[in-house]
This record gives sequence, structure tokens and C-alpha cells, in this order.
Amino acid sequence: MAKLPSPSANFASVKLEEMTLRSRLLKDVHAPPTHALSKVTIVGVGQVGMAVAYSMINRQNIGELAMIDIDERKLKGELMDLQHGLQFVPFVKIAASTDYAISKHSKLCIITAGARQRSDEDRSSLLKRNIAIFKGIIPHLIRYSPDCVLCVVSNPVDLMTFVAWKLSGLPSHRVFGSGTSLDSSRFRYFMSDRLGIDVGNCHGFVIGEHGDRSVVVWSGVNVAGVRLAELSPAAGSADDPENWRELHTKVVQSSDEIVRLKGYTSWAIGMCVSELASAVLKNKRSVYALSTFAKGFHGIIEDVFLSLPCVLAENGVNAVVNQPLSPGEREQLQSSARQMHAILKDLDF
Repeated sequence: MAKLPSPSANFASVKLEEMTLRSRLLKDVHAPPTHALSKVTIVGVGQVGMAVAYSMINRQNIGELAMIDIDERKLKGELMDLQHGLQFVPFVKIAASTDYAISKHSKLCIITAGARQRSDEDRSSLLKRNIAIFKGIIPHLIRYSPDCVLCVVSNPVDLMTFVAWKLSGLPSHRVFGSGTSLDSSRFRYFMSDRLGIDVGNCHGFVIGEHGDRSVVVWSGVNVAGVRLAELSPAAGSADDPENWRELHTKVVQSSDEIVRLKGYTSWAIGMCVSELASAVLKNKRSVYALSTFAKGFHGIIEDVFLSLPCVLAENGVNAVVNQPLSPGEREQLQSSARQMHAILKDLDF
């Protein structure tokens, strides 16, 4: 007959045959934490959502990841696929569910879910469908994580970030959109490619509305602190003989070109949003072009979200860099704000 452990081992009252394999292997010293301080929830496991998830796991900047989607079958498959590779990254807990309770205690909630635009659909119709989707997302996230920061990736990102802010009831600094952060990254890549210099040493911001009406702040474009405008005042203008404006055209056309070639965009926005998540979770206070509440900046008087250089920290947008803009750049921003406000006035949410 097996001999029971001594009372000093705290097992005296437990019969050996009743012990689980785990209890024989491990002796718990104290209860584990109920939730990770670096928990992130992603809503939407499409191409973009999964690129964000994959990038965050490999960047090693999260302790817990929750994924939510209405497609239970795909959700389970994506969860299993990620879990089976956890040997190759530092520890992270990954879970997935159609139930928003799984998002409880999230520090950051990232929304990539949204309707795809139909071939014959106008912008207003797409917006209304996406607003309906957000009505089914935002209240649940806030219910389980009232202290979270919200990051919106779904397009049209500036309008949807405004909608998320209104539906959430959160202060505006805790809601931001990915905005023109990827546009700025694309611009820096094209700049580095033309100059033959590492992209990390090429600096410039694309701000304003994500898409065709975005604005390059040419006066601030520089390499290692040397402004292009000092060497060539015409750089970025219509009179520029070297046609540096071409870089902005490439930025605007990039997304459509990638979609034409491979059917969707995913990796660059995944890496981009992963970087934004790291800034929040690690309180980096780094500067990115994010869709933020723009009223009061550069003469904007409407309640709208547009991209401006934002200091991103653990509480969301910590500050906005007050860039010097040319009169033309200010007018472009103000025009976008007026048009966006006109669209929002006609929407019911």
C-alpha cells in the first residue's frame, strides 16, 4: 500500500489516488493574477485583425490577447493556429470567443471589424452599415473594460473613430484611430527608396484625412534634421522639377494597388497597429500621425477626428504636436473637417 506524504508537506488529508497529475507535478504557492496588465482585445479576425495579432505576439509586447468575431468557426481556427506556435515566442495567453466577456480587464481594445464596400454602394450606405456594426461592439467592450483605451482601424477610419468616441462615452483622448500613421510610414519608405537612405533616418508626416485628401507637411520633411525645403524650396510644390509630390501620389494609390495585386492589405497595417499597441502598453510617449479629436487645432472649429502628430501613452493621446503649417496645408485640413462634419450631421447613431 502506498505511503501517504507527511503532514509537513500539506498533503496529509489527501489520498494519493485522488491527486491529479498537475497537483503531483506542481505545488501552488499563491494564486496567479486574475488578469494581465498588458491585455489586448482585437475585435475582428479578418486579414487585418490577424496581421495585428501576429505582429503583437512576435513583438513580445502583450501578456494576454483576446480575439472576438461573429464567425465562430474561423475564430477557432485562427486561435488554434496561433496557439500551436507559442513555443517560439515569450509567454502570452491567447483566447478567443464570440462572447465579449472574454475582453474583461483589457488595457487596449483594437477594432478592425467592419463591412466591406459593395461595388455599387456609396459612402453613406457603407457608413450606416458600419455604424450598425459598431453599435454591437462598442457598448460591450466598455461594459467589460471601462478603463480601456480604444484604437479604431476600421475604415473610413476618421469617421468611424468619431462614431466609436460617441458610442463609448469615453473622453476623447482615450479613443484614437490608426489614421494616417500607415500613410506616413509609406511616405517615409518611398522617400528612403528615392534617396537610398535607411527609412529610420527619413522623417515626414502625412496628416489630415486618411485617403485622397491627406496632407503632406512638406516644411517638416527632413533627413537627419536637414529639411528638404532648405535645400530645395520647391520640393513638394507643383513647380518642383524633381516632382517630389509623386511620393504623396504613391502613398494615396498604394492601398488600391495592393488590393488589386493580392486582394487585400494586411501586413503593413498589422505592423503599424502593433507599434501603436506597444506605445500604449509600455507608455512610450512616442509620436504618430493618429486620428484624434481635431477641434481647436489649425483653425478647425468642427467636432471631427483627423490625423495629427500625437504623443501616444498609456492613457491614449497624451498631447498633440502643434506643427507649423503653410496656409495651403491649413486650408486642406479645414476643408476636410467641413466635409466630414457635413457627413456626420446626416448620420443617426
